[in-house]
Amino acid sequence: MSGNGECRPMVKRAFLIGENQCFAYGDEEPRFLLIQPEGERAESPVRQPECISSLCGSSFLHVSFRVTDWNKELSPWNAAPVFGRDAFGNGAAGTLMFIMEKLLPYVRAEFGIGPKVPMVLGGYSLAAFFALWCAYQTDTFSAIAAASPSVWFPGWIEYAGARRPLAGCIYLSLGDREKKAKNSILSSVGDCLREQYRLLEESGVRSMLEWNPGNHFTDPELRCAKGFVWCMEKLGEQADGDNGNHISR
Repeated sequence: MSGNGECRPMVKRAFLIGENQCFAYGDEEPRFLLIQPEGERAESPVRQPECISSLCGSSFLHVSFRVTDWNKELSPWNAAPVFGRDAFGNGAAGTLMFIMEKLLPYVRAEFGIGPKVPMVLGGYSLAAFFALWCAYQTDTFSAIAAASPSVWFPGWIEYAGARRPLAGCIYLSLGDREKKAKNSILSSVGDCLREQYRLLEESGVRSMLEWNPGNHFTDPELRCAKGFVWCMEKLGEQADGDNGNHISR
């Protein structure tokens, strides 16, 4: 499994941790571990890692888990509905605890992932926002891949502006038509993401802001894949630099 057609031993397994449905797909001896929360409506769990594989030759294991209450489980604090009738809960801390205390120990033990394998947390939309929030909570993740993150979330920019992220690399992207949403809060996403990127640059985090064609619903798997690939590339460069090779930012 690689972007250059090389065949390597593969992992493809579905499993349960408590009531959480999880899926692992990738290489038996990965250089990177990729973690991604996905909604119940997500299509085939192999679609995302296959998209990642088509863009790069690095070995990786992609582990996804299903989120049943999207607005609650991925939100860091309560907020009123922005669209529809569903309010936002404060379940992000519990979801991060699930990753840290249950998912990662299981994956490390079951698939033989050593402690030195860099981990990338990523996602799309509110899951991308959750991944970004996690960057301010823990240094467990070496990089964050946030595709179309919901940085319009009430109070987020103020929160991020008062803190320093703990991940070394953070990728951000957005569709170039997302700012044209009719909802006034959602239409602020472009300005909010630019401000988020500025905050990352000021913090000295290796970061990237990429604009993609289309609205919020255009090519989510591809956008996520591009984020994960960028993170793996930057972490690979960093590892080479630690081995004595010079890298430029």
